[in-house]
Order: sequence, then C-alpha cells, then structure tokens
Amino acid sequence: MIELLLQAERELNVGMVDSAERLFAQVLAADPRNGIAQIGLARVALERGDERKAYDLAAEALALDPQNAAAQRMVARFAEVFAARGEAVPPAPGETVPAPGPAALQREKTTSAPRSPPGFLARLLGRR
Repeated sequence: MIELLLQAERELNVGMVDSAERLFAQVLAADPRNGIAQIGLARVALERGDERKAYDLAAEALALDPQNAAAQRMVARFAEVFAARGEAVPPAPGETVPAPGPAALQREKTTSAPRSPPGFLARLLGRR
C-alpha cells in the first residue's frame, strides 16, 4: 500500500493526474478506510477544479480519521474559501440538511456567516 501511495503522490506532483487518481483509487479499493488515499483523491479533484467533489472527499477523509491533519486543513480551507465567496459550506456527504423554517430563512437573509460542517468546530477545539 505504501508504495502505491508514494507512487500516486509522485505522479500527482508531476501533473500525471489520471494515473495518480487510478493509484489512489486502487489503494481505496483495497482499504476503504484509508484516509491518505481519500485525501489524495480530494487533491486530484481540486487539481481538476472540482471544488465540491474535493470538499466532499476531504470531509469523508476527516470522518474516517478525525486526526488526519491534511483533511483538517483542506476542510478548513474550503470553509474559508466558501465564506469569502459568501457561500454556505456545503453539507458533508451523507449529511441531511433540514428544510429551514421561516425564522431560519430570515436569519439566513440577514447574516452572511457560513455554516461549518457539523462537529467541525468541536473537533477543531478538541471537544467531542
């Protein structure tokens, strides 16, 4: 596994995105809980300009391993980027967002604070 991850990293670093994606996916097929391969796929998606997919993959990597520093940084960075654009942070994969009631809609119109992924701040602050 380590050899495949190292090879995928090398290929991603030199711009061989398709090959890196295949290798990261191969590692994930053998070990679905491999957060390193998951964040590798997030970087591939980011390299291709697919921010939503990159965020989803990084959030999944963080769910697999809350201590994964690369996933923590990527999710936090996306929260900053989305906030700078005035966008809400997209819900994490598998997260359901309840339909907002009238009060929530009014708050959403008057505030521009972005949503953080559930539990993200608690994890960031070391609280569970």
